[in-house]
Amino acid sequence: MDDPLRHHGDVEARGAVLDFAVNVYDGPRPSWLDHALHASIDAAGAYPDADRARAAAARHHRRPQDGVLVTAGAAEAFTLVARLRPWRRPVVVHPQFTEPHAALEQAGHRVTPVVLPPPYTLDPTLVPDDADLVVVGNPTNPTGVLHPADEIRALLRPGRVVVVDEAFMDCVPGEAESLAGVRLPGLVVIRSLTKHWGIPGIRAGYLVGDAMVVTGLALNQTPWSVGTTAAAAVEACTTPVAATEAHRRAEQIRDGREHLEKGLADLGIDFLPSAASFVLARPGAGVHDELRAQGIAVRRADTFPGLDESWIRVAVRAPEVTDRLLAALSRLPHRPPTPPPPQQR
Repeated sequence: MDDPLRHHGDVEARGAVLDFAVNVYDGPRPSWLDHALHASIDAAGAYPDADRARAAAARHHRRPQDGVLVTAGAAEAFTLVARLRPWRRPVVVHPQFTEPHAALEQAGHRVTPVVLPPPYTLDPTLVPDDADLVVVGNPTNPTGVLHPADEIRALLRPGRVVVVDEAFMDCVPGEAESLAGVRLPGLVVIRSLTKHWGIPGIRAGYLVGDAMVVTGLALNQTPWSVGTTAAAAVEACTTPVAATEAHRRAEQIRDGREHLEKGLADLGIDFLPSAASFVLARPGAGVHDELRAQGIAVRRADTFPGLDESWIRVAVRAPEVTDRLLAALSRLPHRPPTPPPPQQR
């Protein structure tokens, strides 16, 4: 691959018979969301306006609109953060989604990776004191670790921006550790609608946080970057009706994840307990390719700093679909994992 930091699960899923590589909810979209998406086409003759979506997200998180920015998915938000300032020492906490790291490098910054040791729980003391930007996922992709909100708060200090990627927080029933409704200087939280609502083809997301930081991010946003359909998705998915459905989906994902984790345990395959719509498992080197030869796509994990080829990330699916993966794994030899890499600072 050209750049491991830009490798994503959609590439793995191409041509697969069974897709466990992409973390998109695989059930049907709600009728009210489809209606909002289809209705938005009628407004496609005018330039897009995300004001109503911004107001809806602000109401959803009970915060003023000056602390909200609608974006073309989380990916645009990461790019805006990377270009916000001439960061002196940006830090990305790994293992985590690599796009923030790639965006910072693309913007000309030299990133300091902080690679957490197993079991990959956040330790704020590992972050250098002079870091002026810290990016961390919660729950983290690919580990599925849900960090306590207080541990993330401990990263905040004067002159530092802390960006929390909560793309998978809606997988957590009740979202107990979310900081999206918290107003603190230097805190920015990024949310994505892609995964939970099954709309990866519509780049829809938003960020909330310190109004001064959000204003700076908005100044760098490309005009009309959020299309009419994406804005309609944000508006539709931040209503009370959507919140009820989001909670139901979170409980369904939890049940499916427990089925997957029990199956892995029964096979004697190491894994990390997860709070997200995927599980990081360690069946050994070569298993990824052997599954692929059978038409089963799982996400390779060696492109995430801190992990190696013995790990795979497995998306949560319906139990009957998961059982097909577990049956395939049961027929494969499980290789002993290699020792974890040394912790990096």
